[in-house]
Formats: sequence, C-alpha cells, structure tokens
Amino acid sequence: MTLKAVLFDFNGVIINDKSIHLQLIDEILIQENLQPQRSDERQASLGRSDRACFQDLLTRRGRVVTQEYLTQLLIKKAQLYALELEKLEKLPLYPGLDDLIFQVRSRKLNLALVSGAIRKEIELVLERAKLTEYFPVIVAGDDIITSKPEPDGYLLAVERLNQAYPDLDLQSSECLVIEDTPAGIQTAKRAGMQVVGVANTYPFHMLQRLANWTVDYLTDLELERVQEVYLQNQCQLSAGEC
Repeated sequence: MTLKAVLFDFNGVIINDKSIHLQLIDEILIQENLQPQRSDERQASLGRSDRACFQDLLTRRGRVVTQEYLTQLLIKKAQLYALELEKLEKLPLYPGLDDLIFQVRSRKLNLALVSGAIRKEIELVLERAKLTEYFPVIVAGDDIITSKPEPDGYLLAVERLNQAYPDLDLQSSECLVIEDTPAGIQTAKRAGMQVVGVANTYPFHMLQRLANWTVDYLTDLELERVQEVYLQNQCQLSAGEC
C-alpha cells in the first residue's frame, strides 16, 4: 500500500468561504419567502453538498421541490457566488496551499479535488487562483446525487484518476484525503482512505478523534512522514519487513 494520490476537499481546505456560502443560502431562502437558517442548521450544513443542504432546508420549511428546481437554486447560488468573489481583491485561500501542492507534485503523486460544491464555483476559484492545471480530476456536486458522508464522490475520483492515467491502477487505500469536517473525514474513511483533518472549520481536538492525522494548518502537514506510514503498512502487508 503506497501513497499514489492526494485528494483535496474544496470549501474549508482550499478556500475559506464558509461565510459567503451561509450568506448566499440565506439570501436564496429569503427570496423563496422562507426563514433563513437557524444556527443548528448552519452547523449541520458543514461538509455536506449544496444540493443536500437546500433539500433539507426546504423540507424542514414544508416546501416540496423537484430535483430540477433544486438545480435552478444551485445555478442561482453559483451566479451570486461569482458576484461575491468579484468584490474581493484577493481570494481567501488558506495559507500553505501552494506549498502543499508543490510537495505533492514533487513526489509525483496524483491530485484530485472532491467537493459537494457545483463545478462552476470550483472552476471559478481554481482559474482565478491559477490552480486549474494542478487538478486534472474534479468530482463536483454536479457529478453525484448523494452527499457526504456517503463515499460516492471519493470512489468516483479513484475511478476517474484510473481513467485519466491507465497505468496508475489506483486503489482507495493508496489515497490520502485532506478534509476539514467530521462529515468529510467519515466520507473518506467509508471510501477506504486515510485522512488528514485540518482544523480550518472545526477545533483540532474534534478532528483528532476521527482523522488518521490532524494539523492546525496546511503548513503543518509533513507529507514525507505520511508517506513513511504508507510504506510501513505496505511492508507489513507484504513480508513483514522492508
């Protein structure tokens, strides 16, 4: 079991945009003549897809909508999200992101991005941040109908990486996931992957109980040490010695 790929979550790992998302969801609810989110609903939405969040919020308010209607709400949110980012002189990317991507690429590991956000929002940020070329494989909220903690998104990322690189023969156990929420960590583990929890959204001590590794900041992640653990596991599985 060697480390072959690093899979990034998007919101809360690449960009610090939680406040923007919560604001836009409230705006759309109000436009729908519905009450904005309560504090418990805001907390419950963290780590889940936009589609699942809107579905739950509308259901709790007695509104029954079709998947097509939800898609229209997501498109509206993406348009508002683009307008909000235009107001920002600098994107709120997390410190250490560039260095971590450099570490991954210098070790010839494959990169992918897995998120419940829709593709338009992800591509907008990656393009503006000049990160598009580093994420040849993206699994977005448009690609799956389930939401974290269901493992479908991460499993689809493995499938797409193998399609993009036919000689890779990637297995879930050879992936490392970077996540910031308990739901995201649970998702990756259900997909058979090891996880680094970064304390961007939840406190360190909460993530430490769930993740294989936990760091306060992306800059604290020592990829070399993580690779050593994968190598040790491989040795134990193969012959018991290196």
